[in-house]
Amino acid sequence: MIAPVEIKLELTNQKVKFVGISDANQDAPITIDYLPPVGDGEGFLGLELLVMSFAGCVSTAIVAILRKMGKSIAGYKMNITGNKNESPLYLKSIYFGINVESTDITYEDLQMVLKKAEEISPVWIAIKNNVEVAWECNVVSQ
Repeated sequence: MIAPVEIKLELTNQKVKFVGISDANQDAPITIDYLPPVGDGEGFLGLELLVMSFAGCVSTAIVAILRKMGKSIAGYKMNITGNKNESPLYLKSIYFGINVESTDITYEDLQMVLKKAEEISPVWIAIKNNVEVAWECNVVSQ
């Protein structure tokens, strides 16, 4: 059985500033807050964390798949934008671009890996059919 994700969240001020700690990674607390006047703006917003989680999850899948294919990766970067709906406030779409530095990865390899990442990335699966996702990718030869 796979262990559940367990998080402890504690309010740390008189507004809405929280510190969250994962049972699996207790040495890396995350501060969550909201913009003034509701909060003090001293931490990540929930939607920022969702977009960051998506970026980390998808990037992990991409790099792991490429390495499993025996491809070399000299560098990897993702730039990501989450677009919000205003009322009600929610994450409407995500657009990301990735740049991979390699001597043996083709554009076609990267396109195939992105399709696989979409099928196996837990965060991508969780938001599928609720958040529009678009991307572009680029391979830079060293």
